[in-house]
Amino acid sequence: MSVDLSKILELPIEERIELVQSIWDSVAAVPEAVQLTAAQREELEERVRDYRKNPEGGSPWPEVRERILSGR
Repeated sequence: MSVDLSKILELPIEERIELVQSIWDSVAAVPEAVQLTAAQREELEERVRDYRKNPEGGSPWPEVRERILSGR
């Protein structure tokens, strides 16, 4: 399959965002097809362990987003 990137880049930004979302949804639909490295798997397992030890230790997405957008 060949995709003409130049044609995609000519699309309005809203359509490109929709395209990316559709592609991501198709990947997320088959998570078993995504191969993780040993390091990635260990990192995920460590994060799950940390979360289980302290489920209240993180921040809700709206707070994280606000910190990112405000530069804090």
